[in-house]
Amino acid sequence: MTTAAAAAGTWQLGDLEVNRIGYGAMRLTGNGMMGNSDGAPVDRDFAVRLLHTAFEQGVDHVDTASFYFSSRRSANELLNRALGSWRGGEVVVVTKVGPGRDPSGEWQTMARPDQLRGQVEENLRQLGRDHLDVVNLRRNGPDCASVAEHFGALAELRAAGLIRHLGLSNVRPEHIREAREIAPVVCVQNSFGLDWRRAEETGVLGLCADLGIAFVPYFAISGLHREAAAVAEQNLRVTAVAAELDATPAQVRLAWTLHRGPHVLAIPGTTNPAHLAENLAAATLRLTAPQLARLDAPAA
Repeated sequence: MTTAAAAAGTWQLGDLEVNRIGYGAMRLTGNGMMGNSDGAPVDRDFAVRLLHTAFEQGVDHVDTASFYFSSRRSANELLNRALGSWRGGEVVVVTKVGPGRDPSGEWQTMARPDQLRGQVEENLRQLGRDHLDVVNLRRNGPDCASVAEHFGALAELRAAGLIRHLGLSNVRPEHIREAREIAPVVCVQNSFGLDWRRAEETGVLGLCADLGIAFVPYFAISGLHREAAAVAEQNLRVTAVAAELDATPAQVRLAWTLHRGPHVLAIPGTTNPAHLAENLAAATLRLTAPQLARLDAPAA
């Protein structure tokens, strides 16, 4: 039986085949990551049920990080609980290292290459795993102009068996090329959406397509969860297309994202079961050429 998340097809993360719609675990903690606030953290049992519902609907890859935590919740801890009681198929866990937060939640500077092993081991402990499926090196601004030393350190951990596959986050084309000289890159995770297309402008999206690398955008649904608000004119277009398809604006934004290429994945996060169902149903939406042209048209 084809599940909701499988309707958009699959992609390979190295030797791991995943459905193109996954789940982002950040919002489970209820903290104000990236300047946003989603309110109180969800109940642990509720979070496990929500994740199991996602898995039942075909979500087989989850984005997380050890620095996704609040005063009372850790995304990795909740994911550990859910996976520990899950009796279905394999779920690929994609985490990231580079930035860090101290126990009080304050952001720290980019980790040194020799500190990355500690971050990897922290993810292993929190997730209760012997190895990590995919680890993304998240570049943190000018503190990481080159990724060679950091990516090289992760490549050594991959060779030691602690990591299965490597990826990158918040990078430019030159970082992808630089990393590939050291070890295979299976995915790139950058901010990207209908109102924020820098990954297209810089060539990251196209380079990933050319190299067969998964491109996994975050903040794909709405401008409300980025630094800038959604473009008003674009919102009107999205609303009009949504009405034509009997869909929600968020579903149209997700469908537009998936239409950027078969190598593009999506990791929308939510703590609302109804929104989870809506997000996964976006995999079934097929935008017509005129609808895509209308959404892609520049602002007047």
